[in-house]
Amino acid sequence: MDKGIGNWVTMHARRTPQRLALVDGNTGQRIGYGELERRTNALADALRARGVRKGDRVALMALNSPQFMEVVFAVAKLGAVLVPINFRLAAPEVRYILDDSAPAVLLVSPQVAAVAREAAAGTGVRHVVEMASAEQRAAGVPSAYEELIASASAARVPVPVTHDEVATLMYTSGTTGFPKGVMLTHGNHLWNMLTNVAMTEGLTAQDVNLVAAPLFHIGAFGIFTLPLVYLGGASVVLESFTPALWLEAVERHHPTLAFCVPAMWAALHAAGLSGRDLGSLRYAISGGAPCPVVLIEALRAAGLVFTEGFGLTETAPIASALDAADVLERAGSIGKPIAHVEYRIADESGQDVPAGETGELLIRGPNVFVGYWQKPEASAEALRGGWFHSGDLARQDEAGYYYIVDRKKDMVISGGENVYPAEVEQVLYRHPGIAEVAVIGTPDARWGEAVTAVIVPRAGMQLDEGELIGWCRERLAHFKCPRVVQFIDVLPRTATGKVLKRELRRRWTADGSAVQR
Repeated sequence: MDKGIGNWVTMHARRTPQRLALVDGNTGQRIGYGELERRTNALADALRARGVRKGDRVALMALNSPQFMEVVFAVAKLGAVLVPINFRLAAPEVRYILDDSAPAVLLVSPQVAAVAREAAAGTGVRHVVEMASAEQRAAGVPSAYEELIASASAARVPVPVTHDEVATLMYTSGTTGFPKGVMLTHGNHLWNMLTNVAMTEGLTAQDVNLVAAPLFHIGAFGIFTLPLVYLGGASVVLESFTPALWLEAVERHHPTLAFCVPAMWAALHAAGLSGRDLGSLRYAISGGAPCPVVLIEALRAAGLVFTEGFGLTETAPIASALDAADVLERAGSIGKPIAHVEYRIADESGQDVPAGETGELLIRGPNVFVGYWQKPEASAEALRGGWFHSGDLARQDEAGYYYIVDRKKDMVISGGENVYPAEVEQVLYRHPGIAEVAVIGTPDARWGEAVTAVIVPRAGMQLDEGELIGWCRERLAHFKCPRVVQFIDVLPRTATGKVLKRELRRRWTADGSAVQR
């Protein structure tokens, strides 16, 4: 019996085939559950004909579209494993993921096809299949993707899939700079669906979700979009985010839900919400980084019911949430654990710390991942004692609300994207003019945090900020590259030689005070 996420489409296709499942926010195309079932069955058949079998990986490097979600369900129906890839990555970064996950097929958007093909050359990828862009879909331009579907059988061929089997392999950066594949099971996604239903303002089959954040991230994927398919709800999918397109989509399609990262909410506020019809939205949620209080106040003033969530790729993603009634009074908090999830705050020896004291946030629940792909030691370290060790330092107040105090892994969150300093530092250290470098996050009104490189030049070298940023952009995805470069004579260090990044953060805040992380 197929208990996987692919069967979610089949459930509704049998009962209510005309019920709306997906809307192309760029072209207006509407796809009901019956059509979604036929198309995903055919795509599964076409992938099967190209050698994809249960447990095999299928990679997807694509901008948002209804077709993105079709690939999700077609792969699941085969019992295969989907590997979504950040389309902003550079070819060497994509190559690492392809080598690590060893997919048989790679599906790509035309906008990133050149990078994808460069990355796939010489790997085990046997087929690269191009999808259509929103512009091409609107013009009816043929694509290899549509040819695949047209050439295959639309009959449902069930494959036994259990809740314990891996459904998706989502890559997240590690402190060493090497990405790790987070193994999320069909059961993880099912339990995440239940937490969507139970958290804050809830989720119903009548809801319509506006998708504008990238679906390759667990945020847009696991908040509303995937859960709504289980419930029989609908999602309006925009290829990419701009404030104008988002506002137009709200007024045209009347969604009831929307997820954005703080940088997106800030852009919408800057674009001007006055006079826009946002009345269909019964609530909105922010995630990926703390949302500034002044921005929350502005969004509430525009009529939005606003909530915040906290989670990680490893928690599929929702782990805790802050209700609409608490977002101002408890500003800075990540709220309380959602249904079926437990938190602990522990010291270095694994013992719980009292309320008000800081320790590592440990998480347990049925939405927690089962390990990192082909990394047993990292998996055992992260999941020791039956708890996921998040690497975040946190505290709990007397009322039971949790606060992230610092990120143990030194991660920078810029525009909702996770940036790990070690990876950027490794690239900068290759520059012949750099003696030492430390990468930190500094406050940024637009991006939340700006990736900032603090550099000690080699003796006698004159370095240019723009040239160094360009150096990085040739070697890394642009969102990982420094937006700011600061020069310093010597990096502050502890007695044992560790760079005092907290001191650097304090030094480069606007007023010289410490960054609250």
